[in-house]
Amino acid sequence: MLPKENRLKKKKDFENVFKKGKGFKEKFLFLKIRKNELNVNRFGFAVSLKVSKKAVVRNKLKRQLREIVKAKLPQVKPGIDGIIVVLPGLEDKNFQQIEEIANKLFKKAKIINNTT
Repeated sequence: MLPKENRLKKKKDFENVFKKGKGFKEKFLFLKIRKNELNVNRFGFAVSLKVSKKAVVRNKLKRQLREIVKAKLPQVKPGIDGIIVVLPGLEDKNFQQIEEIANKLFKKAKIINNTT
């Protein structure tokens, strides 16, 4: 579970990131990021019905992505709001494959401090 201060919750915050944010795509994930005025990173997740009609599958993907982001938080540069949008096809991947795709996405977006 992501800590409370690291979650994007308000509709207004989501809209700001979608409207004014910069987008990056890697296989089945799309990341939209925007600088925030806070000294903390906040992330939100979007998994549409196009990915799967089953809520169980969509929620599982969100839980897996939350864990990946939680593990990466110490390495992410401070002051970023991000939304990770899941594209159809990711539901067939296992956790390690999803983690690899997410790592590539973070590196492409250049939001990770130390690229190891």
